Amino acid sequence: NLHVVRTYCSSEPKRPEAKSAIEMAMGLLHRLTETGTVMGKNSLQKVSATCKNWWDRYEEFVGINEVREAQGKVTEAENVFMVARGIVREARENVEAQQIKLKEIRDRLDRVSRDDTQYLELATLEHRLLQEEKRYRAAYLNAEESEREKFSLFSAAVRESHEKERTRAEKTKNWSIIGSVLGAVIGVLGSTYVNRVRLQELKVLVLEAQKGPINLQEAIKEQASNHYSQQKDLSDVIEDLKSVLQTTASRGVKEGALLTRETRNDSIKIDSLLTPLNEQLNYIKQVSSCLGSLQQQFNSLQESIAQVLSEMQSVKLAIHSRPTERVIPRSSGEGKGQASAVRDVILELCDTERRLETQIKRSSIYSTALTCAMFAITLPVLYIILKGN
Repeated sequence: NLHVVRTYCSSEPKRPEAKSAIEMAMGLLHRLTETGTVMGKNSLQKVSATCKNWWDRYEEFVGINEVREAQGKVTEAENVFMVARGIVREARENVEAQQIKLKEIRDRLDRVSRDDTQYLELATLEHRLLQEEKRYRAAYLNAEESEREKFSLFSAAVRESHEKERTRAEKTKNWSIIGSVLGAVIGVLGSTYVNRVRLQELKVLVLEAQKGPINLQEAIKEQASNHYSQQKDLSDVIEDLKSVLQTTASRGVKEGALLTRETRNDSIKIDSLLTPLNEQLNYIKQVSSCLGSLQQQFNSLQESIAQVLSEMQSVKLAIHSRPTERVIPRSSGEGKGQASAVRDVILELCDTERRLETQIKRSSIYSTALTCAMFAITLPVLYIILKGN
């Protein structure tokens, strides 16, 4: 019962106050910012660790780590050697100081008589200084021996460092040569593949071009056959017209003789019959005149073609013999227009020759400059590659 009373009498726990929306948003933004910062740091650490790992592998593969270790050993050996040199220098200074003291004591002994009481003290001091000098000299000899050992270690470390550096340079040079050879092989294979593809495309184009002229030749043959058949038909028509003309002429003469004998009624009938004959004769005359004009035009066309061919041959001969000289004036029968046309053609050919010459010179200059540039670039590269030797 007491427990129940206490339960009812105990005060209710205080509820936490509800946070406002702004505080919740700020807290969420703060958490997101912290999460982004942590993720950025983690990603940056991963990237840096990956890069460092790959760089360490590259240095180990090339041999830079071994060279660095050898250089560290050289530095340590140099420091030890310098310490040994300092010890030797200090021991030498001690020996020299003892020698100076012994010299002073001996000078004083020479000035003091043997029966003097101070002589014994000076002799004792000289004996003690001699023992100290002996000890200092032994220390000096030991220091010199240690210096020689440290120097030999230092020399060995330097030689090892140089050997590692030379090995690294040789390895780098060999790998660079291998890479150059592989690059050249890949370039040759790529260029071969590209040339093969281009040749295939060219073959396809050639086949298409061959198919095109075949169709064109067939069309030309067909047109020629049509033209020949039309010309044959036209010649047949002309022959028929000529035969009809001859028959009508003979019939006209005979009918004229008969008309003089017949009556006027028959003359009217003959006139009615002659009208279509006259029309037919007029048509035949027109056709013959058209054929004659066509023949004249064809002859004039052949003459003009022959004249043009002769002019072209003369122009070619003039160009091959003297391309820069002036053209000799032709006979008075040829017109001034033809001479001016020939002169213009020669001038254009001369201009074309000059342009080709300038283009050839320009291309030669460009090729020479490119060759010099490639040579200037190749020399430092070869020097860097062969520097290890």
